Amino acid sequence: MNQRLMIYAAAAVVAFLLLANTFFIVDQRQQVVVTAFGEPVRVINPPGKPNYDAGLHMKWFWESLVVLDKRNQAIEPPQETVISSDRVNLVVDAFIRYRISDPLKFYRSLRNEAVAEDRLRPLINSSLREVLGSATQNEIVATKRAALMQDILRDMKARAAKSNYGIEVIDVRIKHADLPVPNQEAVFARMITNMQQQAAQNRGEGEQQKRAIIAEANKEVTITLATANQEAGSTRGEGDAKRATIFADSFGKDPSFAAFWRSMQAYRMALAGEDTNSGTTTMVLSPDSDFFKYFKNGPNAH
Repeated sequence: MNQRLMIYAAAAVVAFLLLANTFFIVDQRQQVVVTAFGEPVRVINPPGKPNYDAGLHMKWFWESLVVLDKRNQAIEPPQETVISSDRVNLVVDAFIRYRISDPLKFYRSLRNEAVAEDRLRPLINSSLREVLGSATQNEIVATKRAALMQDILRDMKARAAKSNYGIEVIDVRIKHADLPVPNQEAVFARMITNMQQQAAQNRGEGEQQKRAIIAEANKEVTITLATANQEAGSTRGEGDAKRATIFADSFGKDPSFAAFWRSMQAYRMALAGEDTNSGTTTMVLSPDSDFFKYFKNGPNAH
């Protein structure tokens, strides 16, 4: 009885092992190359097929599985020093994205993603040197960067197709393209010096412009004051002439009023002590003098 149970248990274990080695699940993000004694026999869930090819599958117990990623893969090679066409050393940091387009070719030529990365890194570096070596530093850093990345992408696509690796290069991007650290320090020092020189030149030009503006303003002020004084003198002269004319006309119409007005003016100057020479006036007059007749008789005095 015990011997029979042991046989049943052994059979169950063998059956379990056979089933475990026969059935397997393929994720929709994966593609599987089934091999028999090291040779590929079929591919499960390859690119171009709907994802329902994924799921539960069977294989013979002597067959093996090579699981490959169906998603896009990224390779970031070490920074590469590139010499531009104007003989400037640039440290370029780039990355590439690819996907496995033909699992059978990929398996036969590269086997796995680690080998693919090792094989693609030299291709990336060669493409960077060839394309960027034909451009100037300014084109790489600023003006033609996008166009250069497209040129590198086309070159990488051609290299990958020629290598027959079963991969498709999707994108190439340049993350950084900078000068080496010692060169950066020298360039920064030169930039600081140039900026300081430019600042000094700007300050000098500004000071010169300031002096020119002040001189022009002073000139305008002098001209304006001279013109104003000239106009004021002309206006005063015209006013005095009109006043004299008005006085003459008035005195001619009424001589007695004219005499009265002149006497009032004389009284004002005498009594106020107005004298243009000494500033004081001393008068000795008799009380019945004609000079004071308007004090006695008013405007009608004769």
